[in-house]
Amino acid sequence: MSLEVIAIVVSALVVLVTGYLAAVFTMNPAVGMAQVKHLPDYLPQAMANRFVGFFILALAGTIYGDFAVLSVLFAVFALIGVADGAMYQRAGKPAGPHFLAGLAAAVAALVALVAFISGVSA
Repeated sequence: MSLEVIAIVVSALVVLVTGYLAAVFTMNPAVGMAQVKHLPDYLPQAMANRFVGFFILALAGTIYGDFAVLSVLFAVFALIGVADGAMYQRAGKPAGPHFLAGLAAAVAALVALVAFISGVSA
């Protein structure tokens, strides 16, 4: 088996696990929290880790310079911002910063998508 095939198989396994966790957290967040052993008291530290990860993804995508990758990456960031904003809004909490982050990411995704469709190279 070639290294390329192994890399895709391992990647597919990661997709399956994260997809499973996404489904569990969507259907029953308490079960998801229990399955991954997350503790609510550590949420601020976990969020710091997530933002470091988002930063590294954005930096790597920008350095890599593939507009298809950047459009998907920032579309996901937009989804996260808008979803968080909607969650806060439903709870009657300030949602503006989340919606603004989602909008900024959506603009970045759109610009990258237009560059990709236009055939622009980085």
